[in-house]
Formats: sequence, structure tokens, C-alpha cells
Amino acid sequence: MADENTNEVVAPVEGGEGAPTEGRGPGRGRGNRGGGDRNRGERGGRGRRDDRRGGNRDEEQGEELIEKLVHINRVSKTVKGGKRFGFAALVVVGDGKGRAGFGHGKAREVPEAISKATAAAKKAMVRVPLKEGRTLHHDGLGHFGAGKVTVRSAPAGTGIIAGGPMRAVFESLGVADVVTKSNGTSNPYNMIRATFAALGEQTSPKSVAQRRGKKVADLLRRGGASAEVAQADAEAIAE
Repeated sequence: MADENTNEVVAPVEGGEGAPTEGRGPGRGRGNRGGGDRNRGERGGRGRRDDRRGGNRDEEQGEELIEKLVHINRVSKTVKGGKRFGFAALVVVGDGKGRAGFGHGKAREVPEAISKATAAAKKAMVRVPLKEGRTLHHDGLGHFGAGKVTVRSAPAGTGIIAGGPMRAVFESLGVADVVTKSNGTSNPYNMIRATFAALGEQTSPKSVAQRRGKKVADLLRRGGASAEVAQADAEAIAE
């Protein structure tokens, strides 16, 4: 019985001493790890992901967008070693042809916060129908939190009658003539959200005619215009 116990104890010890010696060979050495990394490099897994990301960057750079920095907020946090500063950026992005969006980003540095906000704005872009490519089709009201905005279509030559964050939205959207009024809060975040709420309710005569199963000229004649004028206006409507 004593001999059996001795053998059972000695066998694992001898095997344990031999296992590391065999593990240092070419099968398990660090050189083999390097070979594994080289094999992954030859397969090109990381290269393919980087190529895909680079292609997306090229597509975004190919599309000309108007970027407007609306607001930057600096916040500080008091810690044991002093104060730690952070920045929050609000950015509006548009293509000048009826598409716009807004986004906000936070970071320790201003450029990084702006880049995050710009990326978020590009993902949240919406399309707004424009009349003759320069103004809105009809008046609208927007409400978010304590912010209330009114947007109205205007004749050619009026310009953008808006201030602060609302002007940035219409400039990036491509609107040339509009009259706006903001009531309530002056918080740029709520003003931007209220403005996009008003723009989200915009509809074009073409979409209304399709929804109701009618012609655009029939809808325009309800305003008292003659058949010839209504037909001409209907042909001039692009959206």
C-alpha cells in the first residue's frame, strides 16, 4: 500500500516537470504565437474591416454637407486633484437641398465633441419638402418642452427671418425665404427640437394629392384659382 501511494505521488511530479519542458518546444513557444498573428494578417481579417471603414469615409466626404456649430457648453467636475472639464457640442448638418439633421456630442476636448455631434447629425437627417426649392409649402407650429416656434412661408426676396439656432437649421436645409418666431425658452437644444417638430409636419401638395387620390390641380383650385393657373402651379411643383 505504501509503494502504491508513492507511485501515485511521484508520477504527477515527474509528468509536471516534463510538461513545461515539452511546452517550450516549437509547438507552444512564443514563436508560434507570432506565427499565429502572421496567419491572421495573411487572412486579411483586420484589413477588410479597415477597408470597409475607409470606404464609408470616402462616401461621406464625397457628399457635400453644410455643417453649422450651434452651441458649445463647458461643464466642470471638481475632483481630488482639481477640476475636470468637459464639453458638449450641438451641431446642425444639411445638404442645402431639403435634408437636415441635428446631433449633440460630449467629450473632454472640443474637436472630439464636435465630431461626435456631426456624426450623430448625419445619422438623424430628415427630408423636408420645399416649395420651388426656396421656402416652405405652408405655415407650421412646433413645440418641445417650454419652446414654441412658428414658421411661415414667405415670397421671394424675403430672406431668412430667424435668429440663433433656427437660422442654422434653415441655412443648412437650403431655405432662402422664411419668417419664424420663437416663444418661450431660449435653450438652443429645445429650440432646435421644436423647429424640427414644425418641419416634420410639412407636407407638399403632391403628397396630399396622392394620399387622397386626386390631382394636384384639383387641390389648388379649391383656393379660388382658375383652372389654367391651377394647372400651371401644379406643373411647377417639384415635390
